[in-house]
Amino acid sequence: MSDIVTKRPDEAVPESSGVKVVDRRWWARGESAESTETPSKPTYVEELEARLAEKDRTLQSYVEQYKAATAEFETARARARREVAREVERGKRAILIDLLEIVDNLDRAIDAARTAQAAPAGGLLQGVEMVRTQFLGRLEAFGVAEIKALGQPFDPQLHEAVSVVPCAAEDDHDRVAGIVRRGYRIGDEVLRPALVAVARLA
Repeated sequence: MSDIVTKRPDEAVPESSGVKVVDRRWWARGESAESTETPSKPTYVEELEARLAEKDRTLQSYVEQYKAATAEFETARARARREVAREVERGKRAILIDLLEIVDNLDRAIDAARTAQAAPAGGLLQGVEMVRTQFLGRLEAFGVAEIKALGQPFDPQLHEAVSVVPCAAEDDHDRVAGIVRRGYRIGDEVLRPALVAVARLA
């Protein structure tokens, strides 16, 4: 049996054997680990990474569009709520103006009963005054209040002059001397201006 000779990996193989050995160990070649080249990524990996980045950009675009659409929807809903509130307010004001016509008729009935000064009219006068007081109380529940006008300085925002009456005192000049029709306000807004007679120096 022939002897088997075992050579160490670092021993050279004689050229006469016809076998060429290439040692790929970097420490056997005298190179450092940093000098070894990093293998490049396969083409399909780069394509997958590019597609993934494109998907991320598309997703981000969809998110931005969703946020913009949500903000626009909230703005439109708030605008619609304001429009509905304004329409409700307009409807309420129209109803209250119609109710004020009833108060005007009650005022006329009271004035007529006071002028007649007849005994049977006493009960009628008291009854009409009670109805008027009750009705005004209901209007106050809606925030309606009478505009104080008599003796007040004329204010075109609150009063509407329908006549002019002469006065002798300078203090009475440009003040409300009489009320033709009472005015009312709701909150800080004028519901109906008062029709008044304004005093002017003769």
